Order: sequence, then C-alpha cells, then structure tokens
Amino acid sequence: MPLPTPDTLQAIATGVFALALLHTFCAHLFERLATRLPRHAGLLHLLGEVEVVFGFWAIVLTLLLALVVGPAQSLDYIETRNYTEPLFVFVVMVIAGSRPILDAVFALVRQLSGLTGGIAHLSAVWLGLAGVPLLGSLITEPAAMTIAALLLAPLVFMTDLPERLKYLALGVLFVNVSIGGTLTAYAAPPVLMVAGPWGWDSAYMLQHFGWKSALAVLANATLAVLALRRHLRPAPLPRSVDPQAQRPVPPMVTLIHALLLAGVVALAHHPVAFIGLFLLFMGYTTAYARHQTPLLLKEALLVAFFLAGLVVLGGLQRWWLQPVVSGLEPLALFFGALGLTAITDNAALTYLGTQIDGLSETARHMLVAGAVAGGGLTVIANAPNPAGAALLRAGFTGGSINLLGLLAGALAPTAVAASALLLLG
Repeated sequence: MPLPTPDTLQAIATGVFALALLHTFCAHLFERLATRLPRHAGLLHLLGEVEVVFGFWAIVLTLLLALVVGPAQSLDYIETRNYTEPLFVFVVMVIAGSRPILDAVFALVRQLSGLTGGIAHLSAVWLGLAGVPLLGSLITEPAAMTIAALLLAPLVFMTDLPERLKYLALGVLFVNVSIGGTLTAYAAPPVLMVAGPWGWDSAYMLQHFGWKSALAVLANATLAVLALRRHLRPAPLPRSVDPQAQRPVPPMVTLIHALLLAGVVALAHHPVAFIGLFLLFMGYTTAYARHQTPLLLKEALLVAFFLAGLVVLGGLQRWWLQPVVSGLEPLALFFGALGLTAITDNAALTYLGTQIDGLSETARHMLVAGAVAGGGLTVIANAPNPAGAALLRAGFTGGSINLLGLLAGALAPTAVAASALLLLG
C-alpha cells in the first residue's frame, strides 16, 4: 500500500525522528568520544545517555517548528500533547525505588528463596525475572521494572559475568516486564492506551492475554536461570537497599509508602491527583529521612524526559504509521506490530490503533499482542525499559548498554512471548 505524501511539517518531524533513532543506536559512540575529547566530555556524556536522546531531539523538533510555522504554533503543538505517561512513570519509579518499598520486596524474596535451601541465589534471580514482572500487573510495569532491576543488579549484572549472559538476562527482564503487565487493564502502557476506547477491562485482559503471558514469563525466567546457573555464585541476598542500615524500616513507614504507591497507581489517569500524592510522598520522606536512601530522582527524570520526547516526536508520525498498520491483515499485523515496536514505543503504536476506524476485534488482538511481545527488543520499545537501562547499565562493559547486544539477548524470550500470545488458546 503506497504511503501518502507528507507535508512539510510531517517530513521535518519524520526526519528528526529518524535522526533520533540513529542517535539511539549510536549513543555508545558518544561515550567513546568523551574519553578522547575530555574538554567536551560533559556534553558528550550527556549525548551518550540513551535516556536523553528523544528529549534532545524533541527540543530540536520544537525549534525547527518554531522556525517553519512560528513560535506560537510550535508551543501550541507541544502543549497539546498528553504527558500523563511520562509523569506517571517518573512518580512510580521514585516511589517504587524508595528504601521502604524495596526492603519489603527484598524481605519477601529472601523468605521465598530461602525455602529452596542451597539454591536460594538462583531462586532469587528467578523471582526477579518472573515474580516481579508478573507483580507489575498490580503495581504497574514501571514499578516492577524499578524493583526488579534493583533486586537483580547485585545478583546478575556483575562485571565478572559473561557479557552475552547479562544481555540475555536483560532481554528476559525487558520482555517479561512488557508481557507481565497484561494480566490487568491498567498496568501496561500499551494496554492502557486501548483499554478505554475498546472497552477492555481486567477480566477481559486476563482471559485473552494474561494467562498466556504468565506462561511465557515463567518459561523465559526458567530458561534464563538454567543458562546462568553455572556463573551465579551463592551470595547472601540483600536485606536492605542500604548496606549501611543499622535498623530495619518500621512497618508503619513501609505501610505509608505502600499506600501512597497504591494511590498513585489507582489515579494513573489523573496527573494532577497523583502529582499531589507525590508531593505528599516527598514531604513524608523528608520528615522521616532516617528511614530513606537517596531517591531515584535523577534516573526517573531522565526516563520521563525520554518518554516526553517520544510523545512529542511520535505525535507527527501518524501519516506513515497509520497506513502501515491499517493496511495489514491480522497475522501480518501481529508481526508488523512486533517489528515496529522495536523502533517506536509500543504504547504509541497501540494508541494509533485506536485512531483507525473499523479495526476488527481480531486485528485489535493481534496489534496489542505484537506490541507487547516486541516490548523487549530495544530500549525504546516499552516505556519502562529506559528505567531498567538506567539502573543496570553500570554492570555492562563501559557502563553503557549496546543496543545490538540487547537485541540479540531479547530474540529468544521475544520468540517465546510471541509464540504464547499467537498460538495458545
């Protein structure tokens, strides 16, 4: 099906989007340049941050639009975008990454893995790759990614582990988080985009997607632990995110953090309300600073900047994405969505699906299934991935994640997820 001819603004936006994608795959080159050009190392390190890429190019697009159509129209465009998802991911990542929440999860993992005796360290890794991603259907995928990454960092993403196995573990984590949030209608960003317009509630998601995803998550985690088992040495599981902590966090403090996290999740569609809860959270952590560790504000801001940039850049890609999506038969749509997810956020892809008139129920299923199955292929494929990348990249050579390495590590778990969603039931 031939694509329509873009107008000037669409052509500019698509060109900038293409440059952003190219920058994403070349980000590690800026890190290398930083060591060769120390005078400009600060700027080059900034441009080498994958989380900065889309926000940076969104600023470039905004400036170009200001030159072409005028500052007023350019500002009008960026102000009419919906930034609820970036804000939500920022807030959830900070709260879920706080010491009381993490210590509670660590305690639960320690108790469950302790039941397996001498292989407790393997059980902990399995829970981090399977249990926490499935928990994402309750606490949202960004929260699950944050908790899983912080849990797995000292167990798997160590400098002495073979790089290929770290990329396999990262691919499994990203894929499992992407599909692990499909047991409910509010936890996974690509599902969140279609649940309202298409009338898909949590019971519908569990019946048509959730149980298949759960089986794939369990299979991926099991295969990953089998591949890692010879390289993971027995080690004491962390009791706290703060190794210097002398006293455990009081239960009441943990309960208040959990209630605030639950409130943010419940108000995920209402940014004014969940930002209010976040400000309350910030005040509470300041008042009881002795029970806290430094909050993940920098990491969460970088991820939110990334996602906000994707919202700005993606808003003008409809001219070519919609004809591609609407022109495919259901099976081709599944594989098309799986492939397109690698170069555009899967939530943006499913959102475009809601804008297509006459899309059959089968085609809707295939679009969402392909989008979530491909959510681990790249850092930009699923909204929580930048959070995981930001928290785990220190464990990789050079302190950065090679996107081709991630793609290779994610291929097998993606195939398992795609097979489960396509062939089961």
